[in-house]
Formats: sequence, structure tokens, C-alpha cells
Amino acid sequence: MKYSIVYSSRTGNTALLAEKLADALPAEERVYLGGPDPRGEAAELIFTGFWTDRGGADQESAAFLERLHNKKIFLFGTAGFGGSQAYFDQILGRVAARLDPSNTLAGSFLCQGRMPPSVRQRYEAMAVQQPEQAREWIENFDRALTHPNEEDLKRLGELALNVMS
Repeated sequence: MKYSIVYSSRTGNTALLAEKLADALPAEERVYLGGPDPRGEAAELIFTGFWTDRGGADQESAAFLERLHNKKIFLFGTAGFGGSQAYFDQILGRVAARLDPSNTLAGSFLCQGRMPPSVRQRYEAMAVQQPEQAREWIENFDRALTHPNEEDLKRLGELALNVMS
């Protein structure tokens, strides 16, 4: 089956996932690998990667997804805030809900991703006024530093191979 890997990555996390997909899937079946572009629409199956922005897909990825019709789509991405599958499922549900009904959701994967140091600095500044909330957010930031990790990448690769077979 011909496929494309189309992704947007602000911090490199989603790009790392896209690279894993490219390594795991047969290169001879790949139509396109790169950022949102009409060339990525030429495949039957489109692996579409996004970074989470305000609880959904970033604007560039969302606009790409909205253009797709009659495709099989596998959503993948990263979220800085995370650690809970329920939270990831909410994000994936919001993104999938925006797909045209002619498309088929072939699968999905979302994992935590590291954030830039400026985010931690913002959380630290909040500690004076909201110490408990800031502590939780700083702990989450520190957990995110190791993601996407090898386990995340392995799981993504397995899911993608299942979709291709």
C-alpha cells in the first residue's frame, strides 16, 4: 500500500516519530516524507504527525488534515503535557473529529514530548503565586524530558506496521 508521512514539528519531537515511521515502513511504498504539502496527499494511507497546540493539532497539521478526502489516516504526535492515556485520547479524539467523514481513521498514537527550557522557566515564575500548580507542571516538564523514548518509538513502529499489513 502506498503511503505518505506528513508531519509538523516545532521542537523536533514529532520529527523523531516521523523518522521512526520512515525507518519501520517499506521505503519502496513511500510516496512522500516531509512537512504538510499537497505531494503528501497522493498516497492511499497518510501518516499525519502533529504537535499539540491548545489541546489539538497545530494549525499547519490541522489545515492539512482538513484538505484530505477518501484517505486512510493514521494520526501521530506529541504533547508536552501528558503522562495519561486518557489525556492523549482526548487530544486524538478532538483531532479525529475534524476529519472529513469520507476518510477512515486507520490508527493513532500520541506520546509525551520534551518542551523547551523557556516553558520550565515560565512554570518556575508561577511558583510564587500558584505553588502547588507550578510544582505539578514542573514535575510534568521534568518527566517529559525523556520523551519520546525508545518505548514510545517501538510502540509507534509496531502500530504502523499493523496498519500496513
